[in-house]
Amino acid sequence: MLVVPAEFDGQRLDRVLVSLLGDYSRSQIQRLISDHQVDIQRDGPKGPRSQAAKPNLVVREGDRVSIALPEATPSTVSSEALPLDIVYQDSDLAVVNKPAGMVVHPSAGHASGTIVNALLHHLTDLSGVGGELRPGIVHRLDRDTSGLMVVAKNDAAHQELARQFHDREVEKEYIALVWGVVQAGRRIEAAIGRDPSNRLKMSTRASRARHAVTRITRAHHMPGLTLCQVAILTGRTHQIRVHLRAIGHPIVGDSTYGGVHRRVPGDIRAVQRLQRPFLHAARLAFTHPSDGRRMQFIAELPDDLTQVLDDLPGWPPEDKDAE
Repeated sequence: MLVVPAEFDGQRLDRVLVSLLGDYSRSQIQRLISDHQVDIQRDGPKGPRSQAAKPNLVVREGDRVSIALPEATPSTVSSEALPLDIVYQDSDLAVVNKPAGMVVHPSAGHASGTIVNALLHHLTDLSGVGGELRPGIVHRLDRDTSGLMVVAKNDAAHQELARQFHDREVEKEYIALVWGVVQAGRRIEAAIGRDPSNRLKMSTRASRARHAVTRITRAHHMPGLTLCQVAILTGRTHQIRVHLRAIGHPIVGDSTYGGVHRRVPGDIRAVQRLQRPFLHAARLAFTHPSDGRRMQFIAELPDDLTQVLDDLPGWPPEDKDAE
C-alpha cells in the first residue's frame, strides 16, 4: 500500500503512481486502473471510505492506494554470459559495479550486450516491475559512466527502492574530473530538460524542465583541472554532466557537453587518452527494503581513469584530505 505524500496533493492519480512506482509507464498505470487493480481509501468526516480509481482522479495527501501488480512474465530478452561485477546480493537485491561502455537495458540499437542481458544470466530472480526490457532496474547510469547500481529481485523490493529514490533517501556520490577550478561546497540548482535545439542532449535552457540539485562535496585542484566528489539530490538524465557544463566546468572527456579540448597543455596531455567522460558512480547508500539496515557501497575508480589520473601533475595529493 502506498500513502500519497504531501508533495503530490492535488495531482492526477496516474501521474502520481508513475512517480511513486518508478519504472511503470503511464500507459501501464492507466491499464492497471482500468482493469480495477487499483483501490483508494480516503479519510472523510465519517471515517475511511473507498474512492473510485480513475486515471484523472485528483489525489489528496494521506490517500492510501493499494495496487495489485501483475505477476512478472518471463522476459523475452536473451540472457548473455557477460562478465558482471556483483559486489553484493541477497534475496531482495543485488548491487553491481557497471563497467563503462555498457548500456543498462535493451533499446533501439542496443538489443544485446546490456546490463539486463548480463543480469538475466547471473540472476534468476529479478523483479518484473520494470517490464521485460528492464527487469529489476530501479535506476540507470549513462552508457559511458562506470560505477554502482542497485537492482531489485522482487516487486516489493523494487517498489520500496523506487520510493527511496523518489523521496531522495538514497545517497549517490560520483567522482568527476572537470576543466578549471571548482570549489568544494558549490551547489548547482538548475532545472533540466530536453535541449530545445538537440533532442539527444539535456539542457538547463529547456522550456519543460524538472528540478535538479548537484553539490560539489570535495575538490582537489591540479593545473587546469579539478577532481571533484559530486553528490546529487535528484536523478535527472545527464544531470552531473549538464550541471557542470552549465557552470563552465564540463567533465573532461565528455564530447557531448564540451569536455573534449583539442589544445591541451603538455603537462596534462594524459587527459587526451580518455575514451569517455571522467565520471564514476563511487558511492551508493540506501536502506534495505526488507530489514531496514542502512547499506553503503564503495567502488574504486576503474583502471582507465586511474591510469590517466596517475599521469597528471599534483596527483596524488600530498595531503590526502582534499579541500
